[in-house]
Amino acid sequence: MTKCKWFIDNSILEHYHDTEWGIPCHTDKKLFEYLMLESMSCGLSWKLMLVKREVFRICFADFDYHKISRFTSVDVERIMQYPEMIKSKKKIEAIINNAKCYLNIIEEIGSFDKYIWSFTNGETYIYQSHLDGEFITRNELSDKIAKDLKKRGFKFLGSIIIYSYLQSIGIVNDHSPECIMFKQIGGTIK
Repeated sequence: MTKCKWFIDNSILEHYHDTEWGIPCHTDKKLFEYLMLESMSCGLSWKLMLVKREVFRICFADFDYHKISRFTSVDVERIMQYPEMIKSKKKIEAIINNAKCYLNIIEEIGSFDKYIWSFTNGETYIYQSHLDGEFITRNELSDKIAKDLKKRGFKFLGSIIIYSYLQSIGIVNDHSPECIMFKQIGGTIK
């Protein structure tokens, strides 16, 4: 069975590849979890985010954006003191801010799922450039979404982070064309 080559065999990354990465996600709670992990990953490795996922789960109320949106400076300090937590006050404050912005989108549109998937009319995209072997970290779609999120008050979510997010939630299928997951997920060639 052929898979993408970006992970080390039998690692946490392989499990993530096989069970989560690129599989279309439509659950608001899970979409927030991935968004939170992406904003925490800024400048760090994705493997570290997966290793620290349980720490994040504990510190951030099991990724419950309703609860996180009500966090105060006391919660920020509590999180900063938690063992093994990434000690970035700005990122922690951004997560709280982003939970509030996330709720605003849900209130306005009905769900974050509707919002984020509206950018592709509910389709998963496969970019021709990817099929041609070109490696990209951002594109027009991620630029557009990052700009809209910034306008809505989100922080730590630039175009590169958003492109990675779109890959993780299945809006962009960037599995290797030879990978079994590429075929299972499919998509519309753009």
